[in-house]
Amino acid sequence: MSELCGKPKKKTGRRPKADPATIRYTISFNEVENSRFLELFDQSGMNVKAHFITSCIFEKTIKTVKVDKGTVDFYMRLTSFHSQFRAVGVNYNQMVKLLYTNFSEKKAAALLYKLEKNTVEMVDIFKKVMQLTEEFDQKYLKNPK
Repeated sequence: MSELCGKPKKKTGRRPKADPATIRYTISFNEVENSRFLELFDQSGMNVKAHFITSCIFEKTIKTVKVDKGTVDFYMRLTSFHSQFRAVGVNYNQMVKLLYTNFSEKKAAALLYKLEKNTVEMVDIFKKVMQLTEEFDQKYLKNPK
């Protein structure tokens, strides 16, 4: 019919795949098996169940990611603490400059002595935090193989 009109036929729609997957299998699970399957599927991080099943059958590597919310929360708080500690260090430098520019040397030395005592206490606290972090790392994050 297109020969009669003199117009070439237009190709529309999807291009056909070179190797289409036309063979299908079905599988039935009971409730326990289905919940186990869904759990493994969620752990894999894949988006399509068919791809997950194909990976399992042909022994491709399956990605399983477990996120420990407690560990994530611990490191978020540790990062926040570390940034506060750095901010105190910046403020410390500014204080020392202000002491020597605005006060006499004797008065500045007396105030600086008090500041040094508090700084030593803060350093001790930070050392304890570092020790606790290393203990946490060794106890909960290092998996012996």
